[in-house]
Amino acid sequence: MAEAMGFFTDTTVCIGCKACEVACKEWNQLPAENGGVRELSGDSYDNTRKLDGIHWRHVRFIEQFKGPYDGRWLMMSDVCKHCVQAGCLEVCPTGAIVRTQFDTVVIQSDVCNGCRACIAACPFGVIDINPVSGTAQKCTLCYDRLQVGLEPACSKACPTDSIQFGAIAELRTRAEKRVAQLKSQGVAAELYGADPGGPLGGLNSFYLLVDKPEVYGLPRHPELPTTNLAKSGGLSVASAAVLGLLAIVGLRKRRMDEQSRGGGGNV
Repeated sequence: MAEAMGFFTDTTVCIGCKACEVACKEWNQLPAENGGVRELSGDSYDNTRKLDGIHWRHVRFIEQFKGPYDGRWLMMSDVCKHCVQAGCLEVCPTGAIVRTQFDTVVIQSDVCNGCRACIAACPFGVIDINPVSGTAQKCTLCYDRLQVGLEPACSKACPTDSIQFGAIAELRTRAEKRVAQLKSQGVAAELYGADPGGPLGGLNSFYLLVDKPEVYGLPRHPELPTTNLAKSGGLSVASAAVLGLLAIVGLRKRRMDEQSRGGGGNV
């Protein structure tokens, strides 16, 4: 396996320009929604609102204002965390979700049956169904670009280096130095997901935050889907049966969708 690669996101230098969102959309040819027109939310500059099957990058805007001159904006470009211990990969009944040679997690659309088991298993809510393909999709960390030695489109487009791409070991060292620098300036900075001994074995996309993880929409203690299950043989069998049923239902639905689009095939 090649060296583990990923992202270190320094939220303190994010300017909310959304260049990463645009670059991700363009490179991955992700479809627009509602005919390409998104209605404004009316209560935030954050109009994408969340990650889903057609938004693999999302710039969060957190407005913390008590008055016109008292407050701040926190911004963070969010993405799949490419967990070292990935719940989505664990529950996938078809083997569609794989770990690449770069230690990243990729969903193979041609193997996915759209059963949605991975959506429920992800503690970060990054996976959803792409309505065009009918399959679960998320960030691939630009696997196609990595294979030919190119940087992911989002980090390449980031004008402030808020999103930094590289070898995980090097990124951790860089992140720790940045935290120390900020703390010396009186900034309450902390790293989220950088500790390989932490939840999920660490994240291959980790963050520098200046507020609690929950403020950024991140769970403080992300868990694998099996963590909350009782360790009983009966429950394990029942869980396997449910996943099998989901796989059958998902496959049947996908074939019906293909037929409705003229794709043929027998159900």
